[in-house]
Amino acid sequence: MTTNTDSIDIINNLANFSVQRDDDGIVMVTIDQSDRKMNVIGDGFTDAFATMTDSFINDESAKGLILTSAKDSFVVGADIDQLSRIETAEQAFDLVEDLKGSLRKLETSGKPVVAAMTGTALGGGLELALACHYRIAIDSPKTKLGLPEVKLGLLPGGGGTQRLPRLVGIQKALELMTQGIELRPKAALDIGLIDATASDNDDMLAQAKAWIEANPKAQQPWDKKGFKIPGGDSKHPKVVQVFSIAPAMANQKSHGNYPAITHILSSVFEGCSTDIDNGLKIESRFFVACALSDVSKNMINTLWTQLNSIKKGQSRPEGFERSKVSKVGILGAGMMGAGIAYVSAKAGMQVVLLDTAIEGAEKGKNYSTKLLDKAISRGRSTEEKKQALLDLIKITTSYDDLEGCDLIIEAVFEDVDIKAECTRKSEAVISETAVYASNTSTLPITELAKASKRPNQFIGLHFFSPVDKMPLVEIIVGEETDDATLAKGFDYVGQIAKTPIVVNDSRGFYTSRVFGTYVSEGIAMLGEGIHPRSIEVAGMKSGMPMPPLALQDEVSLSLSLHVMQQTKRALESEGKTFTAHPAMPVVEKMVKELGREGKKVAKGFYDYPENGEKHLWPELTELYPTTDEQPSQQDLVDRLLYVQANETAKCFEENVVRTVADANVGSIFGWGFAPNQGGTLQFINSVGVDKFVERSRELASKYGERFAPAQILVEMASSGEEFVDG
Repeated sequence: MTTNTDSIDIINNLANFSVQRDDDGIVMVTIDQSDRKMNVIGDGFTDAFATMTDSFINDESAKGLILTSAKDSFVVGADIDQLSRIETAEQAFDLVEDLKGSLRKLETSGKPVVAAMTGTALGGGLELALACHYRIAIDSPKTKLGLPEVKLGLLPGGGGTQRLPRLVGIQKALELMTQGIELRPKAALDIGLIDATASDNDDMLAQAKAWIEANPKAQQPWDKKGFKIPGGDSKHPKVVQVFSIAPAMANQKSHGNYPAITHILSSVFEGCSTDIDNGLKIESRFFVACALSDVSKNMINTLWTQLNSIKKGQSRPEGFERSKVSKVGILGAGMMGAGIAYVSAKAGMQVVLLDTAIEGAEKGKNYSTKLLDKAISRGRSTEEKKQALLDLIKITTSYDDLEGCDLIIEAVFEDVDIKAECTRKSEAVISETAVYASNTSTLPITELAKASKRPNQFIGLHFFSPVDKMPLVEIIVGEETDDATLAKGFDYVGQIAKTPIVVNDSRGFYTSRVFGTYVSEGIAMLGEGIHPRSIEVAGMKSGMPMPPLALQDEVSLSLSLHVMQQTKRALESEGKTFTAHPAMPVVEKMVKELGREGKKVAKGFYDYPENGEKHLWPELTELYPTTDEQPSQQDLVDRLLYVQANETAKCFEENVVRTVADANVGSIFGWGFAPNQGGTLQFINSVGVDKFVERSRELASKYGERFAPAQILVEMASSGEEFVDG
C-alpha cells in the first residue's frame, strides 16, 4: 500500500499529469498535454491514466479525486492519428478495453470522483467524465459536450454506448450518438448528462470539493442494487417500440451508408439487456467492427488526416509571412456578398459593403442582423456583440469608400463585362498592395484578370452558399497570380475560419465542374426515360445530401442554362468544339418552353405548393415517358458516383486540382460528395483503381463516352498506383 507522498510523487512523475492534494485528502489531477493545444487520449495516455488510477485507489489518505484540465477545454476525444494506424481486430479491441478497465476501477473504487470540465469534452473526453460519479462543466457558449464519433464512422468505444443510456435513457442516448449531437452545458444539464454548471474555474472546484465532502462513499447509479435504466431497459415495452422504429428511421436518413449507426443501435440494445460489465465488452466488439470498416478508414483519411494537412498549410506557398486583413471591400450585397460581409465582420474585420443601390446594400447588411438575432434567441450572442459586429459593416454605393481596403472581393452577377467594370473602378481607388478577388463560380480567373492593371494580384475566392454555414472556400490561381497573392488569400480564408483548397484556373474550376456532372447525370437519366423517383432514390442511396433533380431546382435551371450557353460561346470563340451534354436539351425545354426554372419560381422538376410539401412534378413522366426496361438501382448509383470521381481524376490529370487532399476535402465540403466514401479520389482508391477503370468502361459502353476512364486512371491501374499526396 502506498503512502500519501508516494501517490503524489507517482502521479507528478507521469507525463502530462500533475497533482495537488489539500488538507482534507482531496486529490486534484490536472491533465495538460504540453505539446498540444487540446488534451487527447493518445499514445501513452492510457498507461499513464492506469498508473494514476491505481495510485489514487491504493492511497488510503486520498479521500476523493477531482479530474480536470489545465486548458480551456477538458479532453476533446481520442487521438485520431492513433486510430488510423489500427490494422487488426485485436489492436482495436485492446485499445478501448485497456482504458475502460481503468475507468471501471475508478468508478467502483468506493471513493468519490468528480469530472471538473474546464470546457469542451467530446468523444473519449466525455466518456472519461461519464465514468466519474459527478460531472460539472463551466457554463461557456464555447463549451460543447457530446459523442460525435459517428461522424468519422466510429462508435463511442470508451463506455459511451453503455453509460450514456443508463444515465439519460435509451431513446435520448440513441439520438445523441447516432446523430453525433454536441450540447451546450445548459442543455446537457437539462437532460442529466452533467450534474451542475459553474461560472468559472474557482466556482467549479469549490462545487467539486463540496460534493466530495458530502458524498464520501460514492457509487454509480448502475452499480447500486435494483438500478433501472431511466425509461426502461431494452426489453421494456416503450423501448422495444423505439428499437422497432429506430433502424428504419436511421436507414431512411443514412440509406445503409453508415454502418456505425447500426452498430451503435446494436451495442445499446444488447448492452442494455445485461449488466454494465458485459455491456462494456459488447461495446468493444462493435467498436472493432466500426474501426475496421472501409467507411471509417475513408472518413478518417479525408476528414481527419487530409483535412489537418490542409489546415496546416499544405497548399500555402512557403516563404511568406502570415498576413491579416484589416479592411475588406465587398462588391455586391446579394446573398453571397451579404454572407461574406457577415463572416468577415465576425472575424473582426472592417467591412465596406458596396452595391449599386443603397437599398440593396441595406438589405445585405440586414442579413447579418437576422443571423445575429437568431444567435441571440438561442443564447449564443448578446445585443452588445450584435451591435459591435454590425458597426464593422459600412454600406455604400461609392467606390471611394474602398480606400484603405487590403482585400476586395467581387460578388456580382456572373457576367464578364460587369465584373470588368467592378475591377477598373476598384483599382482606381485601392492601394498598390491590395489583393483583388472574384467570387465567380465558373468564369476563368485569367480571363477576368485581363481587366486588371495588376493581374498578379488577382485571385479567385469561390465561396459556397450559405456562406455563414458552408465550411469551404475554393481559391483559384490565375495564370499570372503570384505566390504572394495566393498566400494572402489563403491567410484570409483561415482568418474567417473556413477551409481553403487551392486549384488552378479553368472553366468551372474544380468544384463547379465536378458538381455539375452530378446534377447533369440525373437530368440525363430523366431524358432517357428513367422514372424521376428512381433517379432521386439513387441520389440518396449514393450518399449525396440531396438527390440530383431536387438539387438542380435549388441551384436554378436558368442559372445552369446560362452557364451551359456561356461555356458554348466561350469554347466556340476559342475555335474549340462544344459537345452538348445529354442534360442540356432537357434544361432548355424546362426553362425556355415551360418556364420551370426551379425553386425560386416555385416550379422546376418539383412543384412547390404554398401550403404543402414539395413533390415531383407529375407531368415529368408525360414529358419524358418512362421506358419499359428500367436499369438496376446499382447502375443508377454507380453512374452518379463514377461520373463525379472520373471528372475529378481528369481535374487531377490536368493539374486543375493540385493535391489529393484538396480534391477529397473539396468534394465533401464543397458540394457534399458522399462523406462515407471519403471524397471523390478516395472513392476510386477504395473501389481499387483497376476495378474502377473496369466498371467505368462498362458504364461507358452502356451510357456514353463521358464514363470512359480518365487516361491517368488507366495508367495508374496498369502500374498498381493509387491517389496519395507525396
